[in-house]
Amino acid sequence: MKRKQHLRLVAAVAALAVLATACGSSTTDIATDGGSDGGNDGAVEAVPAAVSECEAGQTDGDLAMFNWTEYIDPELITAFEDEFGVSVTQDNYDSNEAMQPIIAAGGSGYDFIVPSDYMVSILIADQSIQPINRDAVPNIDNLLPEFATDLPFDPAGDYSVPYQWGTTGLGVDLSVTGDDVPQTWGLVFDPVIAAEYNLEGQFATLLNDPRETLGAALKFLGYSLNTTDAGELEEARVLIQDARDRVAAYDSDQYDELLVTGDAAVTHGYSGNFIVQFDEADDPDQFTYFVPEEGGTRWVDNMAIPFDAPHPCTAHTFINFLLDAERGAQLTNWNFYASPNAAAEEFIDAEVLEDPIVYPEDTSNLEFISDTGDFEINFSDAFISAKG
Repeated sequence: MKRKQHLRLVAAVAALAVLATACGSSTTDIATDGGSDGGNDGAVEAVPAAVSECEAGQTDGDLAMFNWTEYIDPELITAFEDEFGVSVTQDNYDSNEAMQPIIAAGGSGYDFIVPSDYMVSILIADQSIQPINRDAVPNIDNLLPEFATDLPFDPAGDYSVPYQWGTTGLGVDLSVTGDDVPQTWGLVFDPVIAAEYNLEGQFATLLNDPRETLGAALKFLGYSLNTTDAGELEEARVLIQDARDRVAAYDSDQYDELLVTGDAAVTHGYSGNFIVQFDEADDPDQFTYFVPEEGGTRWVDNMAIPFDAPHPCTAHTFINFLLDAERGAQLTNWNFYASPNAAAEEFIDAEVLEDPIVYPEDTSNLEFISDTGDFEINFSDAFISAKG
């Protein structure tokens, strides 16, 4: 199994500073607790924007990428630069809520972003991303049928193209809990269960993400993570608030490392990152990852182009490049997240395709996070309150 090279550069940068340096060559992580009150209820209806008049393989300048931390093989970037004679710069964010206001404000200078499912619908409603010119992305035909259309956040696939998908759950240090640990969110949220499995004190981390962390609490309580019921959300807020004594950090960047180094015993995070860290641990069998039995998040991250991207043709060409069968496989083999690319499957390492963490057999207890429209601000407010 190829091991991912870790390039952690943790920095908190104010949004205005990012706007001033968006196209710089440095890699910057942006960590904020802001949210969006944009979006609408039900299906997204946006005023259609003009489709960029780009041809397949066309470039119109260098590419400025705004992406999650450590989410693309650097060799893919180099290959794109070499093939098309352009340069690629990359800045990073650690939550959708950090990225969204920067793109919506305009003038960011970014050509390519990777928003998650529910954020795509918010960006569409706010007219913050432009339609995809499918003629300029012929490899879009490589998508699996379930990712080509009918995704709840962009049903016709007009504004986004799936990038990777995975799950959100818990990583656990079995040397602390024992091998018989139950697969439940109660390891964090139930003080009795936490005490039974040696998790008293600040042994846990939760994602610094309002929808994911409140979603985990909502699933533990038996509710949908997309609730718009104020009472249910308040129960989840109180649950997180009451867990403060067991939570060492709200972290969306280093949770996997904190688990393997022994600084935490149970951490909330994304499937692929745990696989990477477990593989690099002295004893991989010391750790496990699971989606708790109460259910969790199945997410899809997507490629999109900001409404005012300076180089939309280069962005279309980059999307098409990543949808190539072998390059799509390279992406999954590097970061251990599942590919939405049917053509890539024959090139994905067998141990990755057969890993149930990467490709879970049963997704019946999983939900996509959906845009809750005007209720979205309540998630952000509840999360800030719960953290204290």
